[in-house]
Amino acid sequence: MSRKILTALVAAATFSSATFAANVSQEQYDAIAERIKPVGDVYLAGSEPVAVVPTGPRDGATVYGTFCTACHSTGVSGAPKTGDAGDWSPRIAQGRSVLNDHAINGFNAMPAKGSCMDCSDDEIIAAIDHMIEGL
Repeated sequence: MSRKILTALVAAATFSSATFAANVSQEQYDAIAERIKPVGDVYLAGSEPVAVVPTGPRDGATVYGTFCTACHSTGVSGAPKTGDAGDWSPRIAQGRSVLNDHAINGFNAMPAKGSCMDCSDDEIIAAIDHMIEGL
């Protein structure tokens, strides 16, 4: 007897929810969708979307302050310190094309583009200009 009642309740719930779903207006549907939407997103490492897309070329000070300062302000792993003529003179003496090539493609402990993978070559060169300004 209880099995028949349970079956009847399940059938009633199934058919009543199907009837409810068929009678929901677009506004009600939108309200329900808003209430149950996910709070956030989950991404695999490396597949997350870019938070801010650059709208144009960044100046040398911006690139330096974001990517270069960690090593070039203190001389980590032999990085020439910003504004230090003694550190930069031997590098500048090799020629600007060599200096630019090392910054863009990486050299010794410095990764390519100083790990600024969305920087253009011109932005990297602007950062170099910023670091050697006034020498």
